[in-house]
Amino acid sequence: MSAVPPGEQPAFQIEKIYVKDLSLESPNAPQVFLQPVQPQLEVQLASDASAVAENYYEVTVTATVTARAGERTLFLAEAVQAGIFSLRNFPKDQLDPLLGIACPNILYPYLRETLSDVVARAGFPPVMLSPVSFEAIYMQRMQQQAQQGEAPKIEVAR
Repeated sequence: MSAVPPGEQPAFQIEKIYVKDLSLESPNAPQVFLQPVQPQLEVQLASDASAVAENYYEVTVTATVTARAGERTLFLAEAVQAGIFSLRNFPKDQLDPLLGIACPNILYPYLRETLSDVVARAGFPPVMLSPVSFEAIYMQRMQQQAQQGEAPKIEVAR
């Protein structure tokens, strides 16, 4: 068994974590603050990855939270948390899971904090997003692509 030369060892590094997009709408303010209501929350999550340079990838995790009371929308908040990750010397079969599972797992706590903060600053009780299994989301995405006959892909930004 031979040792891998130091320059060819797989290397994973977080280069930058940042909020890429953030929005909040409260279309029925200030009336929504005059009557106490128990809102129904709808949460949608998505993640994506794209190559931005050789060995550098941007991974994003997007959450859209809609709070409704009956027919009225109390607020609509959306945040896109992003990170730039350096991944060197990983085989293709390891690269996709890193970008689809490990990187979103790193970003998700930041996304939760960003959404909770912006919703609270808008005058509503903070939203605490539940833990998520990005492994299950990734496996579901791979299964859907396999059923459609598509190869898993990481898009290269242009």
